Formats: sequence, C-alpha cells, structure tokens
Amino acid sequence: MSAAIEVMRHHRSIRKFTEQPLSAEQREAIMASAQAASSSSFLQASAVIRITDPELRAKVMALCGDQAYIGTAAEFWVFCADFHRHLQWVPEARTGFAEQLLIGAIDTALMGQNAMTAAESLGLGGVFIGAVRNQPHALCELLALPRGVVPLFGLCLGYPAQDPEPKPRLPASLMFVENRYPARFDDARMQGYDEQVRQYYRTRTGGNKEMTWTGQIGETLVKEARPFMLEFLREQGFCLR
Repeated sequence: MSAAIEVMRHHRSIRKFTEQPLSAEQREAIMASAQAASSSSFLQASAVIRITDPELRAKVMALCGDQAYIGTAAEFWVFCADFHRHLQWVPEARTGFAEQLLIGAIDTALMGQNAMTAAESLGLGGVFIGAVRNQPHALCELLALPRGVVPLFGLCLGYPAQDPEPKPRLPASLMFVENRYPARFDDARMQGYDEQVRQYYRTRTGGNKEMTWTGQIGETLVKEARPFMLEFLREQGFCLR
C-alpha cells in the first residue's frame, strides 16, 4: 500500500498539541498542497484566513464555544467560500446563485482536506472546526469578511500531544453502492457497526461513554441545525437565485 494511502487511512482528529510551532517550510508546503486541490471551472472560489494575532484568536475561540485547542494549536486557519475576490477583476460577474455556494463549499472542502492530509504526511495532526458557523455575523465582523465571503470551517494544526485511535467508519457496503441507490440498506450490517462504535467509545472513555452511531445521529438530527444560516447566506450574497 502506498504511503499516501497509509496517511489517509490513519486519519484521526487531534485536539491536544505540543507547543512546538510549524516551520515556514512546513506551512508553505501545506498551503501549496491545499491550493493544488481540484477547483470547479478553475474558479478557485476559496479564501483562507490564517489567524496569528493571539487576541484575535482568543475572540474567535470564544465564538466557537471556547474549544481550547483553537488557542493551543500551532496554527489556526479559517476556510471560506469566496466570490468577492472575483468581483475585483470582473465587476460585472453575476453572483448570488445557489450553485455558486455549492462550488465554493466544495472547492474549499477539497482544499481543507488536502491541507489536513499534507500536514499528517509531515507528522502533524489537526482537527476541523465547524463551530466557526456558530456565530457567523460576529465572525465576519472580527475577520473583516465582506459580502461574497462565507466562513465554512476552521482547521487547527500542530504537533500531536495525543495518539487516539481512528474512529471506525461505516462499512463500505453502507456507503458505496453500484449503479442505483438501494431501496433499503442492510440492517444487520448497521447493527454490527453500531456495536463497533459502542466498543470504540467504551475503550476511548474508559467505560464512561457508550454510544452507537445510530444513537449519535439520532441525537444530532432531531435538533435544529443553525436555522439562521439561510438568512446569513443571503445577507452575504449567496442563495439569492
């Protein structure tokens, strides 16, 4: 198996970091790898804000539920979908289409995953932060994000100070299908996966947490999911048509 596949299959989120900083060479290599990701129609509809000001990072951390690793990671980057930059050179561009939000989100997610994989190949670790969408208006104000830019996720990077086991993923047969979407997925496979996830959490927490995957998604999907987001996206110039 190739080294690249080994890195990707061993991915796990790192939330505890040493104090060692990244070198400029490492940082530039990660940035270059992120930029090498595929881009729809070569629009390159992303912007990445690297937050180096400690006071600013503390304020961003507060907006993200005070997740401590945002403050302790060597690097914290905010990945954004960006159609504002295009208007600087093509002011007549027609923006505001829902399709453009999808393009920006996909382009930016691909960049983020490339950045994570590149970092892991260098012996670093990281964790994605979806909580940058908790208070998007306040975050836009802090980071001076103009209309046409939407913060999608953050990325903490640094040298790992922990060695967690990778989370077990769904069986391939429950995610990869051939030719057509099935009328129903295999319940027995899901039951087996639920038990695998339960054992993972039991081991990870020393028996303090027992949660199946279906139990976890049940808790998540019965709640409202940032119901303010559509209004925010429209205020930022997305999903207008």
